Amino acid sequence: MYLMSIKPKFAYRIFSGIKKFELRRWFGLRLEPYSLVFVYASGRIQALIGEFRAGRVYYGPPSRIIDIIDSIPSSGIYREDKSYIIGSEKALAIEVLNPKLYKVSIKLDELRLIIPGFKPPLSFRELSPYEPLYRLVIKKLRFL
Repeated sequence: MYLMSIKPKFAYRIFSGIKKFELRRWFGLRLEPYSLVFVYASGRIQALIGEFRAGRVYYGPPSRIIDIIDSIPSSGIYREDKSYIIGSEKALAIEVLNPKLYKVSIKLDELRLIIPGFKPPLSFRELSPYEPLYRLVIKKLRFL
């Protein structure tokens, strides 16, 4: 499982079914195919809003990732998405499967009341099923 911070406009495109891949600069953490990815919408939203299942995951230089994405019809990836990974040494593309927007979102202030000192990741991080964030918040959100 992973917790990923995504700007609201990109998160909206994921949960509306438009965006089929999420692009990331790669900083060494390998995201495994078929993992659950919990989405924290950053920016003005600042809330845990939903989840998706990772499908195929591609790693490599940005030019290779862009070539792969360009070969996939209806990837939902636009120039603005691609510009984010340009200039990084390596990048990854994560296929978005079964996006689920939660009926209730949990704002950052509420998360910090439940888990004092909680900080959303700058990009993404692994999430343990034993962490308070999963046990006290996400596990409940998933079944509302």
